Amino acid sequence: MSAASCLLTEDQFLCSICLDVFTDPVTIPCGHNFCKACIREHWKRSAPCWCPICTRIFYTRPELPINSFISEMAAKFKASTHQKASCSSSEQEAAKPGEVPCDVCTGTKLKALKSCLVCMASYCETHLEPHLKMPGLKRHQLIDPVENFEGRMCTKHDKPLELFCQTDQTCVCVLCTVLDHKTHEVVPLKEEYEEQKAKLGKTEAEVQQMIQKRRLKIQEMRRSVELSNEGSDREIAFGVQVFTALKDSVERSQAELIHTVRENQRETEKQAEGFIKELEQEISELEKRSTEVEQLSQSEDHLQFLQNIQSINTALPTKDWGKIGVSPPSYGATLLKDVNQLDLNLGEQIKLFQLRWVKQYAVNVTLDPNTAHAELHLSANRKQVSDSGVAKDLPDNPERFDSWLNVLSKQSFSSGRFYYEVQVTGNTEWDLGVVRESINRKGELRLHPQDGYWRIGLDSNNEYSACGDPSIKISLKSPPQKVGVFVDYEGGLVSFYDVDTAVLISSFTGCSFTEKLYPFFSPCLNDGGKNSAPLIITPVNQNQ
Repeated sequence: MSAASCLLTEDQFLCSICLDVFTDPVTIPCGHNFCKACIREHWKRSAPCWCPICTRIFYTRPELPINSFISEMAAKFKASTHQKASCSSSEQEAAKPGEVPCDVCTGTKLKALKSCLVCMASYCETHLEPHLKMPGLKRHQLIDPVENFEGRMCTKHDKPLELFCQTDQTCVCVLCTVLDHKTHEVVPLKEEYEEQKAKLGKTEAEVQQMIQKRRLKIQEMRRSVELSNEGSDREIAFGVQVFTALKDSVERSQAELIHTVRENQRETEKQAEGFIKELEQEISELEKRSTEVEQLSQSEDHLQFLQNIQSINTALPTKDWGKIGVSPPSYGATLLKDVNQLDLNLGEQIKLFQLRWVKQYAVNVTLDPNTAHAELHLSANRKQVSDSGVAKDLPDNPERFDSWLNVLSKQSFSSGRFYYEVQVTGNTEWDLGVVRESINRKGELRLHPQDGYWRIGLDSNNEYSACGDPSIKISLKSPPQKVGVFVDYEGGLVSFYDVDTAVLISSFTGCSFTEKLYPFFSPCLNDGGKNSAPLIITPVNQNQ
């Protein structure tokens, strides 16, 4: 028997219900062996009786005599493996609070590694081995350890919840499908699990995509804050520069005024001192003459009196001091003159600073040939445009103007500020400005702000005007040679400058921009060569 026991495998001594070595083993009619207590408990929960291994049904409950041979062999096997099991158990981890314990362990409950949904029990490493080795148990579904199996049983029929009703979106048992959910769409849990897991994967992908978009939005906002900080620093630096220059100009004018007043005062004092000195000399002479007269008047010597009176009768000072005086300088007039001059100087400086401020938003603009009227000629570098007088054979794409000699820039702007300059020297007619993306480009056009055009121009009558309904005439002291165009998208502002004189030509204020804006150019008709000069997009000189 000892030799025979060596040929038996460990699986042959384990009850497939409790998964432990047999205790009071019995053999049922189909030939399978179980612990007597285990098979009795199993048959209490099922009617009719059936084998947990081969599922053979017994309509009459079989007798359960003890199989003495298996009992003896199991006892010997239990003794031989007791030491091995003890060593193995000592190496495993005892279940801690909150962890699922093994349902088979006696004494110290070890930490369960898996739970079986067929056996409705949890197993440690040692007691899990039969499920990994025995063919009948390998088919059981193992999951991560769970402590509460009640939630996996149908509360109505006390059967495992192993199906899913798609109609009611709930887990059901086998009996539910033939009673409460008879006409419903029912699938195995695994099938619904895989379907829902696939959907969950899509949801996870969508969630990750949403997370990524929001992270990009955070980066965009942080970048906007950085740009705002850079812009505010730039504005502050420029403002400090402007006000420092204006303050220096005022201080210089103040110093010049003080110097002029002081000089005038010194001249007045010098003149008064000269007059006083001259008067004091005359007073001294007159006092000396008075003394001589007094002395002579007291003389009783006729001869001496007559001899000396000739010297006393010499001419007295004849200067008429009544018409002579010191007039204080007109400081009020000086101050008014200096203030007026300061006002002119500051006005010129403010205009220059204003133009320098908008120039910091200079952008590189090039012409888009896909928008140019077929009669327009564009230079190779896309910086010049003029009317060639001859229409080219070009595709009539939706972007192209077909009746007006217009062309747009390649670049568009939908936020912030931008500035560019155009040379108009030699042109007798021209139009410049910005337009919104959705403008009509075909047929007869209305070039007004309400139609998406913000522009100024020079017409054939040598008159400047800003587009509107009606147009507004612009009076200029001198014709501009180079025009600067500035746009503040959020501020709703479009301004035009004479670059050389820093004069503001015209502005559109209170504009509402909701689309992309494109710089707009029109050299107008060639007019028999009179208006052949091109409009030229020129580099912006930041230091001018």
